[in-house]
Amino acid sequence: MEKKIGLYICKGCGIGEAVDVEKIQNIAKNALRVPVVAVSDVLCSSQGVELIKKDIAEQGVNSIVIAGCSPRVKTYEFTFPGCFVERVPVRELAIWSIEDASEKQLAAEDYIKMGVIKAQKADIPEPYIIEIAKSILVVGGGISGMTAALEAARAGYDVVVVEKEPELGGFARKLYKRVPTDDFTKGVLGEVNLEPLINEVTSNPKIKVYTSSKIERIDGQPGDFDVTIAKEGSTETIKIGAIIQATGWKPYDAKKLAKKYGYGKFKDVVTNFEFEEIAKNNNGVIKRPSDHRVVKSVLFVQCAGQRDPEHIPYCSGMCCATTLKQARYVTDGNPDATAMVIYKDIRTPGKLEYYYKEAQNTPGVMLAKGEVTGIKEEWDKLIVTVEDSLLGEKVEIEAEMVVLATGMVPTTKEPQDYLIGLAEAAAKGDEAKAKYIETTKKPEFILNLGYRQGPELPFLEGGFGFVDSNFICFQYETRRTGIYAVGPVRQPMNMTESQEDARGAALKAIQCIEHVAKGMAVHPRAWDTSYPEPNLSKCTACKRCTEECPFGAIDEDEKGIPFYKPNRCRRCGTCMGACPERIVSFKDYSVDMIGSMLKNVSVPSEDERPRIIVLCCENDAFPATETAAFHRLKLDPALRFIQLRCLGSMNLVWIADALSRGVDGMLLLGCKFGENYQCHFAKGSELAKYRLGKVQETLDRLQLESDRVQMYEVAIDEYWRIPDIVNEFMEKIRQIGPNPFKGF
Repeated sequence: MEKKIGLYICKGCGIGEAVDVEKIQNIAKNALRVPVVAVSDVLCSSQGVELIKKDIAEQGVNSIVIAGCSPRVKTYEFTFPGCFVERVPVRELAIWSIEDASEKQLAAEDYIKMGVIKAQKADIPEPYIIEIAKSILVVGGGISGMTAALEAARAGYDVVVVEKEPELGGFARKLYKRVPTDDFTKGVLGEVNLEPLINEVTSNPKIKVYTSSKIERIDGQPGDFDVTIAKEGSTETIKIGAIIQATGWKPYDAKKLAKKYGYGKFKDVVTNFEFEEIAKNNNGVIKRPSDHRVVKSVLFVQCAGQRDPEHIPYCSGMCCATTLKQARYVTDGNPDATAMVIYKDIRTPGKLEYYYKEAQNTPGVMLAKGEVTGIKEEWDKLIVTVEDSLLGEKVEIEAEMVVLATGMVPTTKEPQDYLIGLAEAAAKGDEAKAKYIETTKKPEFILNLGYRQGPELPFLEGGFGFVDSNFICFQYETRRTGIYAVGPVRQPMNMTESQEDARGAALKAIQCIEHVAKGMAVHPRAWDTSYPEPNLSKCTACKRCTEECPFGAIDEDEKGIPFYKPNRCRRCGTCMGACPERIVSFKDYSVDMIGSMLKNVSVPSEDERPRIIVLCCENDAFPATETAAFHRLKLDPALRFIQLRCLGSMNLVWIADALSRGVDGMLLLGCKFGENYQCHFAKGSELAKYRLGKVQETLDRLQLESDRVQMYEVAIDEYWRIPDIVNEFMEKIRQIGPNPFKGF
């Protein structure tokens, strides 16, 4: 379809009073050759919207540039199916944030010029449509997995559940009782009755269950995964649309606590998980392992190895409530018995606080704040040394059994630890890698992904073993599109929380299937129908795109040439920024497009008037800038903001192009990165920082100072920092002086 651009200028919100709209119309018609230019007093009104719709119908306008307010408002009014729409926030970036009237006019002209250039360079994206499987794979048949499967089936989707054990139920099968979920004040323990849930899963015609089975391999992409299931020596490959990993957790290895707590040395020192098994095997009566005698005194160590850098640096979330429950086992099984809980802190959030208060008043249950420093055995008793935190004294307590609250470790930790070690060995060379493989026991992998970047889901930095679910911005979303983590593989949680988590993950998997069916990105650009279209004839097989893609969307063929799986892609453009040959582009986002925009920004010829280009991500930095404008915080008029999908899409050629044209400096504003990253695309801001470290070569070639290019991290709610960042950077530019290329 032939492109026809329409520019629509809104005079509302003070725009008409602040700038010469007629002058901008003339620039658009004559200099930019825009065929349709119109002005409206209030463009978002019904009359303004009808004006645009009329031009679409009668004049064939299909590329629309709206000069007015932020693209984050009036999204419903300015949605025109089948058309390319570019929003130019003149109100925020020119009218509200600049003081001087002449500078407002110049800024408005620049921003509208860039918006028109973007429309000229862009094509209307065509969605990537393939035949998909509207089915969901759930790996793990515990509480989380069964709940997710049922929720998806109730919504009308086919579900396949793969469980490695002979029966469904997961860790919950090992429990004697569960913490109350309704009436917390009476202290009545809940029954662990899994049969109704299991029967509902196995009898649902939408759910197919594989027990004693494992995932041998997963290939493909969302909507078109090829999943190979192994069972009893045979394999079966099925088509799947989306995947939920709900493989749960394992108890922490208490043997690592032997030195401090005597585990393994004293038979009557057990973990809370072993204690649960004792209660279940004896129908609630607690008999100690050494002589099977019914106990009269049990001491619970809360926590044992948790929130300890040497063992588990995090809190498992469920242990405090579990200990209070198990204390009731002691007193319910023997009314004459005493349960003593020595705790660092008691963490029972929400309604569980009522359960904690009820435990404080339970006869036979004693709670004391302190830290266990040692355990020894005398005759048939255990002597526990405790440092009392309240009195500051060291005391010894006699008990017949000691129970260690050891915490939970995700099932993903062991494979992840192995892969980390393998990567570290590989970095040292082929010989070190071969030795590692030979001497290190390979754990049982779970998903066995056929991805270039590894067989399992990426993990959080810090080595705790939990799947990286982008928990700050998008719950459940892992760095593998269409694969969702749920339950204790995502973060520590109890059974009730796991069931709530599973419902959310099921909805996310459904959303994924429906978006892929329409050729749209799954998240975070959930409306985006574009996808990367590389010119592979110019590819040098440098592997930068395949290595840097945060989502494993790019594999390689046998020659090392990248091979895109579009449905894995999140449309961040990281590959576009990574490619030194600049061969990757989207129909509505490309290196040439952004380069042309910044090349057409006005550069004052006077030395004392600087010009700064600000590249900022659309998810944090740009909204923060607009919020600063909303609060009428004034910014230096030298700035021109260009919004990027992600700072990870920044190509270094843009810096060279801008500075060689006379721009005095470039400011990069990205999301916060690191362990608690806020980047919607996981690694984009971090990759931009990495690339910026290599920009010195470009600046040296141009004989320019490195301080002309700076990067800052900004959270979406830190709008108040924007003027300070700008002023700090502008001061550096003033000290450096004008760009020597200015005026050429």
